[in-house]
Amino acid sequence: MKTFTSAGELQQVLREEKSNHKSIGYVATMGYLHEGHATLMEKARKENDIVVLSIFVNPLQFGPNEDFDTYPRDLERDENVAANAGVDYLFYPTVQEMYGEEPSVKVVVQSRTDCLCGRQRPGHFDGVATVLTKFFNIILPDRAYFGKKDAQQVAVIDGLIKDFNFPIQLVAVDTVREEDGLAKSSRNVYLTEGERKEAKELYQSLLRAKEAIASGLMNTATVTSLVKEHIGAHTQGVIDYVEVYQYPELKPQEMLSGNIIIALAVKFKHARLIDNITINVK
Repeated sequence: MKTFTSAGELQQVLREEKSNHKSIGYVATMGYLHEGHATLMEKARKENDIVVLSIFVNPLQFGPNEDFDTYPRDLERDENVAANAGVDYLFYPTVQEMYGEEPSVKVVVQSRTDCLCGRQRPGHFDGVATVLTKFFNIILPDRAYFGKKDAQQVAVIDGLIKDFNFPIQLVAVDTVREEDGLAKSSRNVYLTEGERKEAKELYQSLLRAKEAIASGLMNTATVTSLVKEHIGAHTQGVIDYVEVYQYPELKPQEMLSGNIIIALAVKFKHARLIDNITINVK
């Protein structure tokens, strides 16, 4: 594995790989890699000749009261994880390398952001879309890999690729889960022992809704209530939201049809957990 900090140098190497008809798979991260990231890299390794990983804590994604300065960083550890997952090229640029002086153009996301977690983070997905536009142009991947756990981000990236005509296949990878179904997250370590036992019920609430839909329940409000009731009955967590939308458009509908997402966020004492499932309603 080779590490680059210069966009120009990486571009030159990847142009040579492209000229030799090598396919490129790309995984974008902010570092401090965990098993979910490794799953993305391993899938990219299976499906492409070359795998590129970027590690960049993107300041445009952080609001004024968020933790950009304290966001965990451990490049040596990340390099080991990346190498073990089969990454060929690691791109680790500085903020100066990515943004230089005051930019003259930025990307503004106009839909798919006024719900779920995006409602509480204005401007966050503008930052995501801006940095990915730059990475896509630097790396020119054939496929880009993102986890379904961050389903709203996947929806925004889907729109970005389509609207800007990037010749990139978006590969959404299933959420990595613990044996009891809890979505893996670095935040899980902040759960108390009792909260950890309860946390598995978040996924169970989604499965209960899925079963109800399969049995013919098509009213969005009723499905939402079912999930909330299960969480309330089985956990001490405080529900931030439970929402159901068309996916990936993230548009509301009274009666379910087509591809939908059921998404939730629940606050425990020291951790806010998110989870979701997508279902094709026929």
